Amino acid sequence: MNVYRLLADLIVVAHFAYVVFVVVGMGAILLGFFLRWRWIRNFWFRLIHFLMIGVVVAEEVGGMVCPLTTWEYRLRIKAGDLLPGEGLGEPASFTGRLVHQLLFFDFPPWVFTFCYGVFGAAVLVAWIAVPPRSPLKTAAHRPNPTD
Repeated sequence: MNVYRLLADLIVVAHFAYVVFVVVGMGAILLGFFLRWRWIRNFWFRLIHFLMIGVVVAEEVGGMVCPLTTWEYRLRIKAGDLLPGEGLGEPASFTGRLVHQLLFFDFPPWVFTFCYGVFGAAVLVAWIAVPPRSPLKTAAHRPNPTD
């Protein structure tokens, strides 16, 4: 077993989970608003969600490559799956190939910039339109367990 290939696969799976959390989280926030789910106003869930898409937008605006993509690429080179300078290419493992097909698309860079910007703006609008509960307010309303 090639440990570098395994680590690269773990990183690409974590990368996919990151994307799923952001996309499904937004869907849950919107659906939860209409179905009056209280948990979608959880401050920590919403803050993490907001920061996660914020990182993606900041990377894109700053012209940065996602660190997860960089780490995966370097590990695939060490695993012998790619030559340096070759691009991300096709992973050698089944898991790597499967997740790559779900995660990476061959579109012009401006498409990603546009999509990330629109999605980030939508998350910001959701934050304003469906605001999370304040953690301070929630803590103030909890009964004192010593009473």
